[in-house]
Amino acid sequence: MKIVRRIGVPPSARGSASGATCPDVFELSDGNFAVIGTEATAELKKELPADAGVADYERIVIVNRETLLRAKSDIPDA
Repeated sequence: MKIVRRIGVPPSARGSASGATCPDVFELSDGNFAVIGTEATAELKKELPADAGVADYERIVIVNRETLLRAKSDIPDA
């Protein structure tokens, strides 16, 4: 599995001074997506609706609104 491309704009285009430590979204070679965000599993797990869960190998991450909105146009419809 490899990163194929960034979805959206780089952190520097969203105001990151270093451009290296901000949320990001990437499309992977298998068609899935990888997300860099702030880990918040402990804080948010108890807030999940009854029909949602987090497996031992999963984490809840927070990605700011601007990152996802600027990625929207790059996300394929199918």
